[in-house]
Amino acid sequence: MKFLRDIWLVFQNQLRLLLRQPVWIFINLFQPLMFLLLFAPLLKPALSAGGTISDAEVYRTFVPGLLVMLAIFGGLFQGFGLISELRAGVIERSRVTPVSRTALLLGRSLQDVVSLLVQAVIITLLALPFGLRVAIGDLLLAYLMLALIALMTSALSYGVALLLKSEDALAPVMNTVSQPLLLLSGILLPLTFAPVWLQRVADWNPFSWAVDGTRALFAGDPGAPEVWQGLTITLVLAVLATAWAARMFARSIR
Repeated sequence: MKFLRDIWLVFQNQLRLLLRQPVWIFINLFQPLMFLLLFAPLLKPALSAGGTISDAEVYRTFVPGLLVMLAIFGGLFQGFGLISELRAGVIERSRVTPVSRTALLLGRSLQDVVSLLVQAVIITLLALPFGLRVAIGDLLLAYLMLALIALMTSALSYGVALLLKSEDALAPVMNTVSQPLLLLSGILLPLTFAPVWLQRVADWNPFSWAVDGTRALFAGDPGAPEVWQGLTITLVLAVLATAWAARMFARSIR
């Protein structure tokens, strides 16, 4: 019970800090919005190469990838805030508190997940006038997939931040990792358009499975194997990332 209360206290504190400057939510939304408004209309000719395709089908293909991109980027760069707290002595002062070290991680990551889901809802609502339609049950399952991705990437970012303790080192590491992961996940276009060798390489990218599963849900096919495969892979990786980051917190705050 104390462990859950500690998580809730850390979550409340992190959420309070975010609400003091809510502009960051909209800053994080800016790039996905530009993709939604300026890039998505260009996809119809590419996706309709083999025949006619409706606007609804275009957005059912593009929006899931856009949401996964939001979850990846939104999580991988959370470590910068933790480094600022390290420099300010916030983490150092946590040593004298009875708060669980694991709760310090989970409370932060929970706030990152909630922030991501709020942004995902906004993007989904903005896509409705363009013809996007998705069943509520399928949408909630897709949001669960996004939450697992956000938990995994934010935990990884916090763990790496505690390891490097420098924004100058964290930025190139995260950029180097995120770019190939994004390009090999089929976020902008399905990888069915890619050469076979590129598809085989993408099979080793967990985010590729997540994108395929999310697209299947938006297409109204929750029974597709891509859905449970994506959920299973992201769940396992989220647990592993959280366990590793929790160890990093325990080592840093003794």
